[in-house]
Amino acid sequence: MLRTALSALACALPAPVAEAHCDGPCGVYDPASARVAAEAVLSMTKKLKALEAPAAGDAAALAAYNNTFGRFVAIKEEETQKTKKELLILWTDYFKPDHLATFPDLHDTFWKAAKLCSACKVNIDQAKAEELMAAVEKIHGMFWQSKGRSDAWVTAS
Repeated sequence: MLRTALSALACALPAPVAEAHCDGPCGVYDPASARVAAEAVLSMTKKLKALEAPAAGDAAALAAYNNTFGRFVAIKEEETQKTKKELLILWTDYFKPDHLATFPDLHDTFWKAAKLCSACKVNIDQAKAEELMAAVEKIHGMFWQSKGRSDAWVTAS
């Protein structure tokens, strides 16, 4: 009886939302979303480095500074996570063992790019953010070469 009641209760509750990219799989891949996210990481890193703390004693200016700083950090971390997610999807879903013949450094390139995402997430380091952009550009080149196409590397900023 308890089992029946629990089962009925479980059926009445809404199922959790599952999120996935192309578990179908849809076959639609593009490194552009990783590029856009990585650009945002670089942009937020530059903005954070450019922020100047207000003079001591100005509580309102300090509150505004802290709010802006916190927002920039939150965006940087969110975009870093998006970059890593998009890169991991390409690495694990798009690239196949056959691609290793053409790109013997494929795994190392993706592994280092993922590590750069982590470095950008926990630091405010413009050099690391620029390295991440370079890694995403390299992956962009590998991706389009694997498709037998050439797609220009274009950034928004």
